[in-house]
Amino acid sequence: MEVLQNLESMIKTHISRIDHLKNESKKHADLLKNTFINDTTYKLHEDRAKEAARVKSKTRSEILKRQEVATIAQKVKDFKSELKELEGALSDYLREYARLSGTNEIETEDGEIHEIIYIAKLVKKSSRNK
Repeated sequence: MEVLQNLESMIKTHISRIDHLKNESKKHADLLKNTFINDTTYKLHEDRAKEAARVKSKTRSEILKRQEVATIAQKVKDFKSELKELEGALSDYLREYARLSGTNEIETEDGEIHEIIYIAKLVKKSSRNK
């Protein structure tokens, strides 16, 4: 019981520290951003870069309108979507495999041993229920 209380205390301390660092980081990032905004040379270069980016974006859009390029772009999108689905399913399968086998390792077809790991993440309960 004491170990659990200590662990909970460490978690709460880390959450507080993370929140504090996020706030401090945001303040300093804003100061840095304002420094750049108020520099005339930087502003001039930024405006030129934005114009170049607009030209690049327009050129990209024109190229993507070509039938052969549009076909390739759609294939890339489809591959990414399928990959995301397969990775999600693999995660579920690995979790179940580890639960049923009692081990956190699996040997692949090429003979390599891989370790099954889990990444925990803290999400506010209210945001998950929306």
